[in-house]
Amino acid sequence: MIIAEFTMAQTMPVIRSTQFKKDTFNIKKFDAVADGITLNTKAINNAIAACNKNGGGVVLVPGGMWLTGPIVLKSNVNLHINRDAVLQFTSDFDQYPLVQGNWEGQSAYRNQSPLSADHAENIAITGSGIIDGFGDVWRAVKKEKLNETQWKNKLALGGILSEDKKTWYPSQKSFAGVSVKNAGVIKPGMTIKDVEAYKDFLRPNLLVFSSCKRVLLEGVTFQNSPAWCLHPLMCEDLTVRNISAKNPWYAQNGDGIDVESCKNFIIENSTFDVGDDGICIKSGRDEEGRKRGMPTENGIIRNNIVYHAHGGFVIGSEMSGGARNLFVSDCSFIGTDVGLRFKTNRGRGGIVEKIYVNNIVMKDILGEAILLDMYYMAKDPVPMAGEKRESPKVEMLPVTEATPQFRDFHVKNIVCYGAEKGIFIRGLPEMNIKNIELENLVIRSKKGVECEEASNISIKNLRLLVAETDPVINILNSNNITFDKLLFNDAAELLVNVKGERSSLIKLKNTDSSKAKNKVKAELGAKENAVVIE
Repeated sequence: MIIAEFTMAQTMPVIRSTQFKKDTFNIKKFDAVADGITLNTKAINNAIAACNKNGGGVVLVPGGMWLTGPIVLKSNVNLHINRDAVLQFTSDFDQYPLVQGNWEGQSAYRNQSPLSADHAENIAITGSGIIDGFGDVWRAVKKEKLNETQWKNKLALGGILSEDKKTWYPSQKSFAGVSVKNAGVIKPGMTIKDVEAYKDFLRPNLLVFSSCKRVLLEGVTFQNSPAWCLHPLMCEDLTVRNISAKNPWYAQNGDGIDVESCKNFIIENSTFDVGDDGICIKSGRDEEGRKRGMPTENGIIRNNIVYHAHGGFVIGSEMSGGARNLFVSDCSFIGTDVGLRFKTNRGRGGIVEKIYVNNIVMKDILGEAILLDMYYMAKDPVPMAGEKRESPKVEMLPVTEATPQFRDFHVKNIVCYGAEKGIFIRGLPEMNIKNIELENLVIRSKKGVECEEASNISIKNLRLLVAETDPVINILNSNNITFDKLLFNDAAELLVNVKGERSSLIKLKNTDSSKAKNKVKAELGAKENAVVIE
C-alpha cells in the first residue's frame, strides 16, 4: 500500500502494466535441447520471432539446462522461465558480437548483452527459474578479494596476470583493454574494428532493454552477470517485482539494477546481493548525459532487501540528466558498504531533487549509513586493508552547466544498527548540497555526523549512539544547519566542532547539551557564535 505521507508530498507515479495473449510457444518445439551442451541461441530466438509474428504470447523455457548465446526479446512477448529451468548463457566470447551500446552513461561499443531489447513494447521476463550470465569467466578479479583456493581456481582457468601478479584477467584481449583510456567509448570516426583488439574487456550487462515501453521483470533470479545485472535504459512504464539479482561480492561492476533515464517505474519485493551498487538510479554521464536530457523520474522503490552491495539505494554518479520524484520506502540494507548513497562530482551537471525516503532499516553498514557526496572518486566506498586515500582538494570554481546539484531530499524514519559513520554530507564550495530534511533517525555508529559545504539542512529527532564522541558533530563551511531534539551519548567529549569562516547559523534546539564535556570548538576561521544552543 502506498504510504500516505508520500501522497501528501506529491502525486505518486502511475505505471502502465503489460498484458499478453495466452498463446504459448515452447522452445522445445523449435528444436531446443536441454542438455547443457547444445547451443540453443537460434531455437530460442526463432520461438520469440514466431510469438511476435503471431501477435504475442508466452515463450516457455521448460525445466532443464538450456545453453544459449544472446537472446533478443521482441514486442508482446513474455519469456517465461519455469522454476526448474536454468537459462545458461555460454562462456564462448565469440558468440557475443560487438555492438553499439551504452556503458556508464556514454555511447560505447560493447559485447552484445545476453538479454536485450530495443524499442520494443509490452515485453516481459517472468517465472521463477534462473538466468545465469556466466559472468565469472568475463570479470577480472584482484587476488586480495579471493581466498587462496579461489585464487588457485582462477589461475587454473588460464588467463593473464597483471605485471604485479595481483590481478587475474580472463584473456589477452581482456588484459589489453586495461591500458586503453575510456575503452570502448565511441568517438568521432571510430569503428568497431578499433576495439576488436580488446573485445573481451568490453563486458556486457546481463540484460539491457533500451527505449522500451511497458516492461515487466517478475519472479526470476538473474545471476552471475558479466557487468551490471539489469539495465533498463530510456524505458517507460517499468515494473520489477519479486526478482533476485545475485553476484559475488567481489564482482567488478556487478550492480544489481541500474535504472537509467527511465520514466514511471516500480521496483518492489525484490532481493539484491551483488558486487557493486544494489538499486541504482542513473541518467547519463557528463556532456552526453546533459545533451540526452532525460532524467530518471517518477519511481517507486519499496519492500526490497539489499545485501552486500556498495550501496543499498543509490543515485549516481552518472546522473547528468537529473533525477526527480523518487519514492523509496520499507527497505532493508544488510551488510552494504553504504546505506543510502547519493554520489556525483564536478563535470556531471544535472539536478537531483524531490527524493523521498521513508522507513529504512540498516544493519552492519561498513561505511556511511546516509551519504550525500559531490566528490565521488570512482573507487570502492570502503578502502581495502592497507589502502590509503587522500581527501580531495577543496577549491571554489565557477558554476557552469557541468556543476551538479543535490537539493530537496526528505529522509524519514531510519534505523541503523551499526555503521562506520552515521551521516556524511559533502557539497561543493560553489554549489552546496541544500534543502535536506532528515527526521526520526536512530543510528548506532562509530562516528557521528559530518557536514561540509551544505546549506539549509534540518535534522530532527536524531538519536545518535557513537563510539567516538570527539566530536559528535563536525561542521565545515556550512550554514543554516539545524539539529532539533538531538540525543547523544552521556559524557561525550565534544558536541560540535565547527570549522571554516563560511560556517554560520548552526542551531541546536530542544537538546540537552549538558551531557557533553565540551559544547563547541571553533577552528579554521570559524567563530564560536556560529553555533547557537537554544
